[in-house]
Amino acid sequence: MQKPFDPAGLASQIGQTQGIPPLEKWNPTFCGDIDMRIARDGSWYYQGSIIGREAMVRLFSRVLWREGDQYFLKTPVEKVGIQVEDVPFSVILMERQPDADRGETLVFTTSTGDRIEAGAEHPIRVATDTETGEPSPYLLIRFGMEGRLSRNLFYELVEMAATELAPDGDELVVYSAGQRFVLGKL
Repeated sequence: MQKPFDPAGLASQIGQTQGIPPLEKWNPTFCGDIDMRIARDGSWYYQGSIIGREAMVRLFSRVLWREGDQYFLKTPVEKVGIQVEDVPFSVILMERQPDADRGETLVFTTSTGDRIEAGAEHPIRVATDTETGEPSPYLLIRFGMEGRLSRNLFYELVEMAATELAPDGDELVVYSAGQRFVLGKL
């Protein structure tokens, strides 16, 4: 019989190291799905109740793993499936940092404390809803998982964007770490 998922025991399984553990090296046994969900707004829920302890959410976010369209919490000894409504991370802050070699670098912070420099390894993309035309901006965070930029951050990006001529019409673009990112067509 499978033992129930123990959120409190997670810390002992991954150790007390800071940062992201070597999830790509771990190949634990799949232990089934648990009743955990990350809502579109970035809130985490366990058994229908919001997880209010920020430290617990940060801990879970450190062991989050994606395979195809499925998401898991992964430790050296177990892997459990969770639900993600859109993407698992919510991007809430942006800093503009000068970079003499690559031009300006945009550094983003997620609600779980990750700091990511937008660039070749962490591109920005904008998906547009085909029915409403509403844009949804995303940033690649890690292991194929993305974070959705808050509406305020997207407005900041649009405000700082330049208009550039492209073969199929004008585009709104921003640059970070020497990389060009298209926010939309005009």
